[in-house]
Amino acid sequence: MKQEKIVLGAGTKYPLNGMLTLPEGKGQFPAVVFVHGSGSSNMDEKVGRLTPFKDLAEGLAKHGIASLRYDKRSFAHGLKMVLDRKLTITVKEETVEDAILAAELLRADPRIDPEKIFVVGHSMGAMLAPRIDAEGGNFHGLILMAGTLRRLEEVLLEQSREVLGKMNPLLRRIAGGQIRKMEELFADIDTVSDEEAKKRKAGGGTTLYYFREINAYPTAECLKQSDKPILIMQGTEDVQVSVEKDFEGYRQLLQGRENVTFKLYEGLNHAFVPSVYGDLSKVKQEYNVEQRIGENVIADLAEWIFAYV
Repeated sequence: MKQEKIVLGAGTKYPLNGMLTLPEGKGQFPAVVFVHGSGSSNMDEKVGRLTPFKDLAEGLAKHGIASLRYDKRSFAHGLKMVLDRKLTITVKEETVEDAILAAELLRADPRIDPEKIFVVGHSMGAMLAPRIDAEGGNFHGLILMAGTLRRLEEVLLEQSREVLGKMNPLLRRIAGGQIRKMEELFADIDTVSDEEAKKRKAGGGTTLYYFREINAYPTAECLKQSDKPILIMQGTEDVQVSVEKDFEGYRQLLQGRENVTFKLYEGLNHAFVPSVYGDLSKVKQEYNVEQRIGENVIADLAEWIFAYV
């Protein structure tokens, strides 16, 4: 395995440090671009003591597959983006543009087969991967890990209410007020004007328009319009998205498509490592237990990729 430091978007307003991981040997390798979940994270998608993208990159290299991972723009330039008065942050600036640049960088590398580049989207990255493909990623296939077809605000509210129900009465009273504010914020997301949506703060430097813009490109519609090979993956102990609502939602939407594969992993959580607590309110503690993505997940990814190259 060989790892090379790269700069994605060199010369642009928001250059990003990244890592190109290559298998041993020569020739044109198939490759993947990793797309982060929600929030700000580095090229390894580090959360607590977990490093999902690093695990996958190094594991796939052993199977002969190259990969490109990079710091998320909001991780490297979050304050700069917030202070940029000309910018209303959306996933286009936060995620989509950089994933397309990553695909272009791989295509320009003579060691990569330009016709065999896949996207691996995790969590919110899985929601966005079909849009990224349609808007210029032009990937050979889509790998969606722990994603959802539902609207982001619906998932966030559902998670917040579940955690609320497990709090002590005092904290529940405080958090309940915050959730009611969230509910009020999202209540008229489909009816307010774009300008009004851009004025309503939603936290983390985003506005209501951030969510509204995502909803303008429904994941389900993007998938319906795509004929690319698709791999859907999720763990049975994922408490951040639902097997019943999300994994089965994909199955229902894409049933009958011969080039769509579904993989459900017993006992794995949202980060594709063994579940420790199985409790949404203890996710932070769970992610602070050092673990690595298992070879079974990596081998399935590699086998699926080679089936379509």
